Amino acid sequence: MSAVPYRLDSGGLIDRSRRVNFSFDGKTYQGYAGETLASALLANGVRLVGRSFKYHRPRGILSAGPEEPNALVELRSGARREPNTRATVAELFDGLEAMSQNRWPSLAFDLMSINQLVSPALVAGFYYKTFMWPVAFWEKLYEPVIRRAAGLGRAAGAEDPDHYEKAFAFCDVLVIGGGPAGLSAALAAGRSGARVILCDEDFRLGGRLLAEKREIGGKPASEWLAATLAELESLPEVRVMPRISVFGLYDHGVYGAVERVADHLPAPPAHQPRQRSWRIYAKRAILAAGALERPIVFAGNDLPGVMLAGAVRAYVNRYGVLPGREAVLFTAGDDGWTTARDIAAAGGRVVAVVDARWEASPNRQALADKIGARFFVGGVIESAAGGRQLRDVTVRDASGATTTLACDLLAVSNGWNPTLHLTSHQNGKPQWDEALQCFVPGNLPEGMSVAGSAAGHFTLTQALEDGAALGFEAVKSVGLKPSGAEPFQSTDPEAAGVTPVWRVAGAKGKAFVDYQNDVTDKDVEIAAREGFRPVEHLKRYTTLGMATDQGKTSNLSGLAIMAEQTGKTIPQTGTTTFRPPYTPVAIGALSGHHRGREFRPVRLAPTHEASRDMGAIFVESGQWLRAQYYPKPGESDWLVTVNREVMAVRSSVGICDVSTLGKIDIQGADAAEFLERAYINGWKALPVGKARYGLMLREDGFVMDDGTTSRLGDNHFLMTTTTANAGRVMQHLEFCHQVLWPDLDVRMVSVSEQWAQVAVAGPRARDTLRGVVDAEHDLSNEAFPYLAAQEITVGGRIPARLFRISFSGELAYELAVPADYGDAMMRALMRAGEAFGITPYGTEALGVMRIEKGHVAGNELNGQTTARDLGLGKMMSTKKDYIGRIMAQRQALVAPDRPAFVGFKPVDPTQRLRAGAHFLSVGKAATMENDEGHMTSVAYSPHVKHWMGLGLIKNGKARIGERVRAYDPVRNGDVLVEICSPVFVDPEGVRLHG
Repeated sequence: MSAVPYRLDSGGLIDRSRRVNFSFDGKTYQGYAGETLASALLANGVRLVGRSFKYHRPRGILSAGPEEPNALVELRSGARREPNTRATVAELFDGLEAMSQNRWPSLAFDLMSINQLVSPALVAGFYYKTFMWPVAFWEKLYEPVIRRAAGLGRAAGAEDPDHYEKAFAFCDVLVIGGGPAGLSAALAAGRSGARVILCDEDFRLGGRLLAEKREIGGKPASEWLAATLAELESLPEVRVMPRISVFGLYDHGVYGAVERVADHLPAPPAHQPRQRSWRIYAKRAILAAGALERPIVFAGNDLPGVMLAGAVRAYVNRYGVLPGREAVLFTAGDDGWTTARDIAAAGGRVVAVVDARWEASPNRQALADKIGARFFVGGVIESAAGGRQLRDVTVRDASGATTTLACDLLAVSNGWNPTLHLTSHQNGKPQWDEALQCFVPGNLPEGMSVAGSAAGHFTLTQALEDGAALGFEAVKSVGLKPSGAEPFQSTDPEAAGVTPVWRVAGAKGKAFVDYQNDVTDKDVEIAAREGFRPVEHLKRYTTLGMATDQGKTSNLSGLAIMAEQTGKTIPQTGTTTFRPPYTPVAIGALSGHHRGREFRPVRLAPTHEASRDMGAIFVESGQWLRAQYYPKPGESDWLVTVNREVMAVRSSVGICDVSTLGKIDIQGADAAEFLERAYINGWKALPVGKARYGLMLREDGFVMDDGTTSRLGDNHFLMTTTTANAGRVMQHLEFCHQVLWPDLDVRMVSVSEQWAQVAVAGPRARDTLRGVVDAEHDLSNEAFPYLAAQEITVGGRIPARLFRISFSGELAYELAVPADYGDAMMRALMRAGEAFGITPYGTEALGVMRIEKGHVAGNELNGQTTARDLGLGKMMSTKKDYIGRIMAQRQALVAPDRPAFVGFKPVDPTQRLRAGAHFLSVGKAATMENDEGHMTSVAYSPHVKHWMGLGLIKNGKARIGERVRAYDPVRNGDVLVEICSPVFVDPEGVRLHG
């Protein structure tokens, strides 16, 4: 015998030449390459692998695939620790560390198993009934306890060192599943020249052929499998993708999948991702995902050592592991007898075969005699007993007599459920097949067909025939001609009859429906008695099917018990809704590279290096990194710095990068007409060489964005937008052109990245510009007045654009040069203004000055304000149509008491204002009914020596001079303020036009 106690001396598909060392709960074991953690644990005699969620009952390995509800472990350690991994699909590699979870202090001795003693109080719905009172206990007791008990594994607690990718693929035919049906379909389509992608979630293709001793064409199925895979690899238009789970179907033939690129390795190779998420576009899809075996509900059915019969065959035939030496088979169909035969062939002792069907069969009796097993016709397993390992089972025969049989393995066979989840991801409803006693696909999504066991065709012959026929059918549907021979041959005979047993009642002990969430048959009965009979209510009241396995092994049993309780059939009881993903998907795989700083890539302005050299502190603004302020040594905090910058601009000159503003170049014979329709004010009369402020509305009449647009030629305009809305405005304008007004002769392109732009503001702005603008350009007030816009040259014939516009309320210009010259422009301006004490200023000082001048910005353009609210109603043309014009006339949007844009100053100049404060009339209580508006923007003004605010208050224009409360419950603020004009500095505009 092998040194590993339950490893067979020969057989299986593992690589016995490559030993693999791994650990489980700190103990080292040996396995082989080509097997899973689950098979290696079973080979080493490890039966107890986990604890259940609620009662912390001992749990062992139930299945051999993605449906596993019990064997959830933590893999790896440190930053790569991964919780809730199914041991049945985790590939073994040398040095793998695995830990059990949901136990303390150890797996063998779990103190939380005390929950079993109070299990009568922890039945379905106990939390809804228990945590209602006393109310005061919720925050102090109930919530902390629940939060501590919730969850299974532990997250790593450190940044993931691996990276993930996104990828796209396109094909004529997508085959989902690499079993006999999928291989046959891929071969038929591939031979015909179709572009085929064959996906399988296993690391080895073959499906149930890997776990069975079958024949195809009179030869072992393994030979057909090897030849088929070799031919598929040779076909140039066929792509075979193992280790990839297709988890969701979406609109228009789009399939979501995740590829486990390096999960089977200690760490990903250099420059390789851990996982890769795929978006696959398929003209046709063939679902060949196979079927999942069903358990039977009986007392003690969750003990370690109770396994699905098909899984036992997989461990014996694929992995060379005998999960138990003394086995009992509990079967409701022919499939279980195959497991009994394979256990005996592997050297195990089959103590008994308990067949729940009443018909005696000479063939079954002959097989039982051959393997030396007792045969119980019409019998059931009434209960299983043991602690951390199955010890014995109690059989109730057809006469009602009971017999106790010692065993360490109970293999349960109750038929199979087609894996039809993907057929339901677009609201498809499964249909009940009375003959098969299972749900099969109903109305299929467009472009999908289903083959083999996934369609309820459980025999190998049906699978091969289905695959070939549907492969040829898919080829025809994409416009190709089928060619090549039928890719299947005759198979050895097999029987697939089943009369399912949903539960065995009558014995003491808990009988589990949902293993992971500890939902018992009694819980389903309670739900029925208490009125939670619809399946979606049953699911949520009992948590049936809400564990990580999403009910793959439990849902149908739960439906059958509810049907029994309500006197309905299973199809009348219904099914819950299948939603993607089919299997758990890591968030990292969905996000790809978009994490950390790459979650939203930061864009650097062309002047970034110059600003950094000047000592800028940067802040994220939309997608950009902008200079927030420029501190100098000795300045105690940011406010001191900002005040200095503001006063420098007001007294002399300052420069500020504004490259991040959206810039859209609009050209064409109908460019002016296009702007007329997009903006609320007029544009046709704007002279060449002039700029104008513009405001655009959404279709619902609310303000979308504002900015200046300059006319650089008869048919050439340059529009600027706010930094945050640049992409949205471009999208809006493209929609207008392509959908609303495709007849207009106009073209547009975003040029935000092509131009570096710097604001030069202050009384000495003109003098500073003369140091960089070429001499032939006249910058005098008469030649270049307010709102002038011209193409000029700087620095010796470098093309540039100069706009006389101001956001600060000072004499100001914006100078734009090609982006490559941005850094040089910033430095040249600093040298040119050195004699005037030029000061770089950032977004904070810019914000202070715009509030001092009462300019609206993002805080006011919040999607809930109209032009009238902002005091810009006079801009709304009555001589033309434009987007949002009609909807802006709605009664509620023109009501006189709508909140209007005004300024606010504290009655006590020493008090600080806070953005977000709500306005209340003096003497009114702080209730929603008395709320009259809110403060949108605040800043301290070094010019007026106190805090100032902008905001929206009901009927604001008519209330200037009135005092109200600025109430801020979040920060305990309650300040008496006076409503005033929003313009705090230079209301006459003398500085602006100087």
